[in-house]
Amino acid sequence: MDFREKTVLQILQYFENTHFKEGAIVTLEVFNSDLERIGYKSFIDLAQLFFLKMLTPTSYKDETTLRFVKLSQEASFHKSQKNTETYGVQSEFFAIDKMVQFSFLYHYQKALQFIDLKNRKTILNLGINKGDEFRVIKDMLSEEEFSAKELLGIDYSASAIAYAEQTFSHRNTRFVCHDINTLHELSLGRFELFISIGTLQSSNINFNETFMSLYQNHLEKEGAIILGFPNCRWVDGEMIYGAKAPNYNFSEMSLVLKDIHFCKKYLQQKKYRVVITGKDYLFLSARKIMQ
Repeated sequence: MDFREKTVLQILQYFENTHFKEGAIVTLEVFNSDLERIGYKSFIDLAQLFFLKMLTPTSYKDETTLRFVKLSQEASFHKSQKNTETYGVQSEFFAIDKMVQFSFLYHYQKALQFIDLKNRKTILNLGINKGDEFRVIKDMLSEEEFSAKELLGIDYSASAIAYAEQTFSHRNTRFVCHDINTLHELSLGRFELFISIGTLQSSNINFNETFMSLYQNHLEKEGAIILGFPNCRWVDGEMIYGAKAPNYNFSEMSLVLKDIHFCKKYLQQKKYRVVITGKDYLFLSARKIMQ
C-alpha cells in the first residue's frame, strides 16, 4: 500500500478497517522523510496493536518499504489446555525466551539491584520453569558471590524441572516439582529473597491468600520480594504489549493493577519500601525500610 505523505491517523485507520489473514505479508510504501517524522518505534507499536510482526525494511533512494506478517492468534500458550505440561518442554510457553526481550531483562535486573541481590543469601523462586531467572542472577554476580547463595526453584511442570536440573546443575541450586497450592507439604522454611514472575496470577491460585501465606510463612524478617505481573501476551512467539483479561477482546489492566495495589498496600503496612517498574512485565520490588 502506498502511504507516502499520509498522516498517522490515516495509517491507523487503514489497519483498523482491514482484515489480514494469518501469515499475510503487509507492505507500506513510505518516504524516508515519513520515517524520520513518525519513527520506527511507532511502526513497531502499530504492529503489536494489530498482532503483526515487523520484518526487515528495505530502502531504495528516498523511499522505504515497511513489511509486516500477520501472526497466528491461535498459536498461543494462553489458549492451551491448562495442565501440568502447559508449561513443559514441549509447550509453546517453553519455547518463549523472555531473556532476549530487552524490556524484560533490563527491568528484572533493576529489580534485583533494588532489593540488594548481593546481600540475599537464600532465594526462593516460584514458577521457575527452565531456570532462566536464576541464570540472570548468576550472570550479575561473581563466581564467589553466586556460590555463597542457596537457590531453590519450584514449578508444577515435571519436564521443565527436569530440564532445569540438567542445564543449571550448580551445587548451590535445587529444583523441585510441586504444586504452589500445597507448599506446606515441603517444610521449606524461610528465605531472604522471594521471586515469582507471571505465576501467582494463574487461574488455579488464590492470589491474595497465596501472597500473604508466602510472606507470613516463607520470608525472613528482613527479606525482600520481587513479583512480576505480565502486562503482555505471547502470540506466535512474539511478546505483544498489553494484559489480556477474561471476556475482553482488547488489552485491559484492571486485574493486574488490582493485584499490584493489594501487594503494595500490604507490604507498606509491614514497613516496606515498594516500587513498581517495567513495561511488558510490571515488577513489584520490595525491601524492608531500615529503622
